Amino acid sequence: MLYDLIIIGGGPAGIAAGIYASRKKINSLIISKDFGGQAVVSSKIENIIGFKEISGMEMAEVFESHLRAQDNIDIKSGILISSIKENAGGFEIETSNGEKTQSKYILIALGSGYKKLNVPGEKEFEGKGVFYCPICDAPLMKNKPVAVIGGGNSGLGAVRDLLPYASEIFLLECSDELKGDQILQDQIKKEEKVKITANAKVKEIFGDAFVKGLKYEDLNSGEEKILNLAGIFIEIGYQPNTVLVKDLVKLNEKGEIIINHQTMQTSKKGIWAAGDITDNLYNQINIAIGDGIKAVLNIYETLKKENQ
Repeated sequence: MLYDLIIIGGGPAGIAAGIYASRKKINSLIISKDFGGQAVVSSKIENIIGFKEISGMEMAEVFESHLRAQDNIDIKSGILISSIKENAGGFEIETSNGEKTQSKYILIALGSGYKKLNVPGEKEFEGKGVFYCPICDAPLMKNKPVAVIGGGNSGLGAVRDLLPYASEIFLLECSDELKGDQILQDQIKKEEKVKITANAKVKEIFGDAFVKGLKYEDLNSGEEKILNLAGIFIEIGYQPNTVLVKDLVKLNEKGEIIINHQTMQTSKKGIWAAGDITDNLYNQINIAIGDGIKAVLNIYETLKKENQ
């Protein structure tokens, strides 16, 4: 079957795009491994318009339910895309199970994944004391000392998730100040069990069968210091999931898809992109939703012009 549009990704941008594609009666398919995006691991989200407070899992359920209530869109979930190839009619999508589907246009909404420290010991101790998802793994740290690496919103949120469990929380930030929202900073600075250290660069993670601690450099003094820990949560941001399209569209130095910010079109005719995978200045759920909608509205206008 030849679709007018295939949306790849089931985060906020992809789901919003799917809903609007349905409303515009664009012949569309949305393909995603799962729904909700990276925010699904958040225990508390307080800045989605319309919700005073919601967990990431609840948000994902609400968004997916809204998408599945639409009549005019095909949905395939639990599926990974293995390749996207250009052909005479537009593009061919091949899934990991070998299924091939044709589409005139594509919207990439694959979001981003956890950024790594890339220091000795990180890879070796993943799942053995090195974690990236605090809501998943915070309960493992009951009455144990932990470190959170990163002073942005991800790091501050991780500290908040760990407060009911950890005995001590060492928050390490490599710059001279925290970067997260001031309201989150104010919340964690009141907590006695939280120790904040700025200008701290992690050099190594060590242990035996499990993590025992880390070494960091005090960037002010140049001194190397050691923290004895049971767990380390790496929360230094995200990197765009662009491996699938790196040879199709232009990327910037960060690996983000370069887009026209008015239309959401990429450098490749027929491919649009939306959400955290793009070179947006700000990565926020509300912005991703708006960008997914903007992309579909431009795709709709493009289809109308072609059919005139």
